[in-house]
Amino acid sequence: MVRQVNPSELRAMLAGHAPAPQLLDVREPWELDICRLEGAAHIPMRRVPSEVDRLDPQRPVVVICHHGIRSQQVALYLEHQGFQQVLNLRGGIDGWARDVDPAMATY
Repeated sequence: MVRQVNPSELRAMLAGHAPAPQLLDVREPWELDICRLEGAAHIPMRRVPSEVDRLDPQRPVVVICHHGIRSQQVALYLEHQGFQQVLNLRGGIDGWARDVDPAMATY
């Protein structure tokens, strides 16, 4: 089972960790046009297997989608590929907007 991180915990990680975790947004391009987390790498879910080499398996990775379902699947995939520090953003970007950044657009 992939470890979960809630939006408030992720905010604290981004503010205090050195180095900060890699953020992987697996949503579709049209979703990023609505809202995004700055600094997140964007690899749509269907392209993760062919682009997984863009990520550093030695660094923590937080996987993000709309509500946390697609990201959970990608996080499991990354674990099977040997990534040992994988977290799923519980509630996804929608949870981030509700709990951390209410000014962020939602959909």
